[in-house]
Amino acid sequence: MSITVYSKPACVQCTATTRALEARGLDYKVVDLTQNDDAMNQVSELGYRQVPVVIAGEEHWAGFRPDLIGRLA
Repeated sequence: MSITVYSKPACVQCTATTRALEARGLDYKVVDLTQNDDAMNQVSELGYRQVPVVIAGEEHWAGFRPDLIGRLA
């Protein structure tokens, strides 16, 4: 399963999310929404207005969600 974290610079919840993924040994890719208009449009089309947005397979959510990250491990 591929995991993508859509984030912005200096985002505390984004950093917490990537650290939690790393702690569980999960591979992920980070996309900076301030540098990628297509990614920003994709996240907006999903209805999200805050970061991070995590897309893991068919599942997606916004914010730091250790409960959902734990289910990925």
